Amino acid sequence: MDNPTPEHRELPDDTTSPVALEDVIAVQVRNLRKSAGLSVGELAAKIGISKAMLSKIENAQTSCSLSTLSRLATGLDVPVTTLFRGADAPREAVYVENGRGAVIVGRGTRVGHHYELLGALRGQHRRLEPVLVTLTESSETHPRFQHAGTELLYMLEGVMVYQHEGAEFTLRPGDSMLIDGEGVHGPTDLVRVPIRFLSVTAYPDNHEVVD
Repeated sequence: MDNPTPEHRELPDDTTSPVALEDVIAVQVRNLRKSAGLSVGELAAKIGISKAMLSKIENAQTSCSLSTLSRLATGLDVPVTTLFRGADAPREAVYVENGRGAVIVGRGTRVGHHYELLGALRGQHRRLEPVLVTLTESSETHPRFQHAGTELLYMLEGVMVYQHEGAEFTLRPGDSMLIDGEGVHGPTDLVRVPIRFLSVTAYPDNHEVVD
């Protein structure tokens, strides 16, 4: 199944929060159908319901029976629970004021690297770690890093040379790098300081966070 495009994440303009169950199912079915490359008629025929009925489901104009939900899940090749995603579940949001992120201690702290955690959610969402990194004249370049997961670097200020598995890249404001964290990486030359960049690490499902 192809990954959904950005518009597939969007809710109708008149959607309010909390979202009604019919609205949740409507959005999920429509997005999953489009991601599978199926038309309304094709999915309806595949699961044995009328095109009119499927259209009503996708427009939240009817409530689905358990039997219809089971057919939809089978036809879309997803668990039934996927069709309810976003319903009746508290969703966290963490707001961090400019300059108020928690200062964390990392391997580079002892050589002048400053790390500011830009928020952390609980549960499965804790796998994502956004950190604002600041390097100054007092910072050194020798720390090297290696960790599980994928890391995105996005330059905000300054210029630096960053190495990943022996390859070097000159990063300027607006530049980004997406790297496999298992590869040895880190800055090798602080060309113009101060340097600020956003580091967002997505750890794997089995990653254990140590408090």
